[in-house]
Amino acid sequence: MCTKHQRHITLLFAESHQRCYPICTMYRDFHAQDRWSKKQVHCLYQALIVAVATRHADAVDIKFLVDGRPVWVALPLAAWVEYKKRTGKNITDPLAIAIAGHYLKTSLESGEGVGREMYSLTVSQTLHHLEAVTTEAPPENGNAQELASAAK
Repeated sequence: MCTKHQRHITLLFAESHQRCYPICTMYRDFHAQDRWSKKQVHCLYQALIVAVATRHADAVDIKFLVDGRPVWVALPLAAWVEYKKRTGKNITDPLAIAIAGHYLKTSLESGEGVGREMYSLTVSQTLHHLEAVTTEAPPENGNAQELASAAK
């Protein structure tokens, strides 16, 4: 269950993207099946860090624990600029987490980069996964009116 603050973030996301997703749970805690081992792995969002401060990169690093092992997904800051230019909308922190989580799940299930500690996406890849996240069917009970009622 989302906290009141997380519900508010979800509503802001829903309003800005004309569709509603309980983003606070979608890709924060999920399972994926590793393509090669067929093992179900547990992925848990842990942190979002602007990489300029930590590794002097123009990116946002999003950390997940994959069966307890740290895995980072780096999204280029240029994707924020390009998305704003194309749509007039911002990539919010919850949306960035969803983009990274979607990429990580897709990567694990397709067998790409197995065992890697860091994945760095291009602007094109970031926008592709953003599109995938925003066009996914929302889970049951995921419409804006129900979330608005729950936030009151």
